Amino acid sequence: MSFFYSCTFIFWVGFCLNLTAQNFPISIEPEFGAKEVRLIESPVNSQILFIGGQTMVQTTATYGHEASEAPAKQWHDFIGFTEDTEDEGAAGWVSVNHERLEANDLIGDGGGMTVFKVKRSGDTLVVVHQTLEDGRSGKYFNVDFVNTVGETGMNCGGIVSTVDGRIWTAEEWFRNSNSTIYENGSGIRDTANLKLNTPEFPEYDGSEIKAFENFNWMVEIDPRQAKAIRKQYNWGRQPFESGVILPDNKTVFLGPDNTPGYFGKFVAKVAGDFTKGKLYVYKHTVKEKWFEIDNSKFDNMLNHLTLATAAGATMFNRIEWVTYDPITNAVYFSATGRDKPGSRFYTSYSLGAVVAPHHIERAIAQGLGKDGWKTEDYVDYYGRVMKYDLATDQVSVFLEGGPDLVEKNSKLCDYPETHLSNPDGLSTYVNANGRSYLIIQEDLIGDTYGRTPIGTFGNFGGLRTCEMFALDLSIKEPTHTDLIRLAIIPYGAEITGAVQTKDGKTLLVNSQHPSRDNPYPFNNSLTIAINGIDKVLNGEKPVAIEMYDINEENSFKIYPNPASRFVSFSKKIDVALYNINGERLAVYRNKNAIDVSKFKTGTYFLKTLNNKTAKLIIH
Repeated sequence: MSFFYSCTFIFWVGFCLNLTAQNFPISIEPEFGAKEVRLIESPVNSQILFIGGQTMVQTTATYGHEASEAPAKQWHDFIGFTEDTEDEGAAGWVSVNHERLEANDLIGDGGGMTVFKVKRSGDTLVVVHQTLEDGRSGKYFNVDFVNTVGETGMNCGGIVSTVDGRIWTAEEWFRNSNSTIYENGSGIRDTANLKLNTPEFPEYDGSEIKAFENFNWMVEIDPRQAKAIRKQYNWGRQPFESGVILPDNKTVFLGPDNTPGYFGKFVAKVAGDFTKGKLYVYKHTVKEKWFEIDNSKFDNMLNHLTLATAAGATMFNRIEWVTYDPITNAVYFSATGRDKPGSRFYTSYSLGAVVAPHHIERAIAQGLGKDGWKTEDYVDYYGRVMKYDLATDQVSVFLEGGPDLVEKNSKLCDYPETHLSNPDGLSTYVNANGRSYLIIQEDLIGDTYGRTPIGTFGNFGGLRTCEMFALDLSIKEPTHTDLIRLAIIPYGAEITGAVQTKDGKTLLVNSQHPSRDNPYPFNNSLTIAINGIDKVLNGEKPVAIEMYDINEENSFKIYPNPASRFVSFSKKIDVALYNINGERLAVYRNKNAIDVSKFKTGTYFLKTLNNKTAKLIIH
């Protein structure tokens, strides 16, 4: 049974007044505490393609049980997209990670992945029926890890190769003992030692490892046949979140979600063969920025973090998703942040690692001095997006999180219109016109310190809501005002996994672990297709339009005008409010009245979806 729901996803096409010449493609108003996903009408539509815990997936014979079907696991995170080059009418295979850990007799213990194939039908996608080589037949398939590489755990981010669509899932779940891989009835039940059968890695073949040591690797999967291929043991055992493969099909940049997180690189000997090559870690304090970690010995790969620390690697605060932009020829990665990273930094610093320069600068700005980043007083609430310049080997802050609020528990009425909190998911969208956008997705590590407005909602003290932004990468030194808010997802959820289909017409995105208090299906993890994204992120300059007075239309009127508080409309409508300089102040969805009392006395303009404007006087 397949699941398709129309959903209202907050995703607003912007309005462009002829008062300004600036490009204003899209944006939406923040709506903290939203319990559903909302979407405006044409040119964008959305579909729920896959519902965690509800959609049935086809399983292999596992743990002595026959091949069957079972409800999919929850907590959708990474999304991979693999184009079907042999089927002109098909878009390709969609691979979805499950970060949720559970013991499951049919799907397999730990985390996992689900794969399904989509095909374009007009302006939407359809999930198509398949029959795999192992005999499974249906629309949704559980990826078989148990019978191929062993169980997998806490599948968070991953890698989708832009060269050939190969997929890796990241095992973020860093464990240090067998007792921690099965807790409270969830996780991995089999804790027996295992012997590696890895002919592709002859140096490691036959090595005996403990059960917990078979986790925290990048794992390649075959989305076409829904099975795992190999654990990428030669990339080191790390709390992986993401990575990216460059167009040379040899160079892989790696991001471990850790404090400290060490920016990594693997370079294959032969393009497309990632079983042989050299492994490096980034070290900004020397001329040659990449320090080699000897991956010829499996013991080194088991202790990658120890070796990287001793080598003096540069410490970042939770490296998460990594992406490459072919237009700017740069690598971007998110450093999500942690409230008080000082003690973690100091521990690794005492063993040889060095801290990234921006943390020293932040400590000085916080009045703690150049060594203040070592202390418990140093804070890094909001995180940031980093940029790695391939030409110079330099890493720098591309966009700082925030703005840093003086009042850490800001009320909704005092909250900034745009606030970037804990960027996590990161991907690149390139449109048909050759313009690229960075798609930034939030994963709030808390609802305090200004990450969201203070309030009472659900189980949290703040209005915890994650947002997704687009940022035009042609902007050399972007600020928060350059962020285009694309989406807001249901309360309590992380927004993640954004990836475009090969034709650029759809952006796939996940809503992960939402509040159980949300209405169905928004109380489950969701994989959503946002269709028509190419019509929105087109990068075209706006065309000046004529000014009309919507009061002249018999079918629609505004009153009173002038107004001091409420402005009523003769029918429900979508409108945007602009000041005399053409700056958008607010967008109102499906309203027949709006409250303008918070705006200063002056002249304003209301603008409708069909490009009609009216002058409004507020006094």
